[in-house]
Formats: sequence, structure tokens, C-alpha cells
Amino acid sequence: AARAKREALRKKIEQVARAANDDVTRRRPIATLLAHAGCEVDPSTSALTPPIHMSSTFERSTDLTFPNGFVYGRASNPTRALLERSLAEADGGEAACAFASGSAAACAVFQALPGGYVILPHDLYHGNRTMIKTVFEEWDLKWCAIDMSAEEHVREALDKAVASCSNPRNILVWTESPSNPCLNVVDLAMVSALASEFGAIHMSDTTWCTPALCRAIDYGCDLVLHSTTKYLGGHSDVTGGAIVCGSTTRGKAVFQRIKHIQAVCGAVPSPFDCWLGGGGGGG
Repeated sequence: AARAKREALRKKIEQVARAANDDVTRRRPIATLLAHAGCEVDPSTSALTPPIHMSSTFERSTDLTFPNGFVYGRASNPTRALLERSLAEADGGEAACAFASGSAAACAVFQALPGGYVILPHDLYHGNRTMIKTVFEEWDLKWCAIDMSAEEHVREALDKAVASCSNPRNILVWTESPSNPCLNVVDLAMVSALASEFGAIHMSDTTWCTPALCRAIDYGCDLVLHSTTKYLGGHSDVTGGAIVCGSTTRGKAVFQRIKHIQAVCGAVPSPFDCWLGGGGGGG
């Protein structure tokens, strides 16, 4: 039985790798894509550099609707929407949520997993470890930290998660590749295949390498986390974070909860920070 599982896992990993290679050949080169990120011509002025939309409120039409889809700055803003589109395209995802920091993005993920279980890497970024230990343990969010370099460690942790959490739909495997600060690299396709086998969510923090070097969604990840403060921002002049959603049903379900938390709880970047982070300006 164990040999059959390993063979099934190997075939799944090969399938993911082939799909990733096929996708790479179809799309624009990443350098071209990133060079154009955030460069949408302003429709009202034809400006090549998009403006910063500082407005917090937006006009209703005579039928009391909001014709352009923007209601209030906490929920959405044109400059933030441009940044989110740019991030989603860069990562090969379907949508993105921008946050005021990488920690705010991580917090929204934890909040979206009530009664769940998070499997973390043993060398996780210390800020996220502190967050789950000092804040979310009291919210009945269970977790463990493991060495993710070996299949058996991940499988054992998933078995434990299924057996012990109150909401098995909210089991999330959190990879960090390369890790901060140890720079350990995880086999993302292997973890994605195992997570899928157990019906779990796989999210990868790829802050270190950015989409220029690794698009984790290509390797089966359901969600991707970035601290855009680091290399996506690139200039040490902006603090931000983001969650990017892939195309899987389980990933989309969690992403919708994260999107709701973003709008309701309001840990969002300012329009100027969005512009600096790649929504028309720097980045």
C-alpha cells in the first residue's frame, strides 16, 4: 500500500511539472510580463503612468448604484485594484488581495481557517510563528511545525491534522520556499500533490524569490503569499503584503474568505503605497 501511494504521488508530481512546463511555453516571458505590470493607460487622460486615486468614497449614479464598482476605500480602490491585477498576473493567478503588510496578509489567512489546522515549516519566518503561537492558539487554530524536505513528514502531519482538527476543510499546508532566514527549498509539487490527496490547501510564501524566479501556482499551490515590502517592492520605501489565488476550487473558497476579511477588517495599503508597490509607480 505504501509503495502504491508513493507511485501515485510520483505520477501526480510529474503531471504537475508537465502542466507547469506547458504553461511556461504558452505565456509571455516573465521579464516582459513584469516590465508591463501596472502599466495600464489611463482611459480619461491617456497618461502612460496611471494616476494615484486618493479618494475614499465614490459617486453613486441616479439609480443609487456604483457604476464603476467602487464604493468605499476600505473595500476597494482603483489603485489597489490595479496592484492586485498586476500581482495576480505576475504569479499566474486568477485574483489577488493586497494588504498593509506581509503580516497582515498572514493574519487574514489564519483568520480564514476557523477550527482548522496549519502545518508549518520548522524554519518558518519568526513573525508568523509568533503570531500563531500568541494570538491564534486561543482561537482554536491548531498547528505544528515540521521538516518539509521529506514526503513522510508531510504525510504524517496531514494524517495528524485530519484526526485532530474540528474543521477538516480548513487544513492548510504552509510552505516557505526559500525559507526566511535559512533559505531552505521545498519540493512544492510534492507538497501540492500530498495536500490534494488529503483535500487540504497548499499555500506557499515565496517572498524571497518573487514571481520572477518561482511561480508557485505552476507547481499546484492553491494560494501564494508575498511580503511585498521585500523584493517585490524592491526599494525599501513601502510596506505591504498580498495573497494570490490560483484556479483550484479549494483555493478559491479560502480566498473568498480572505477577500471578505480584507474588506471588513480593513488592513489594507494606502493608495500611495499601492502605487509605490507596483500599481502604476515603482515596484
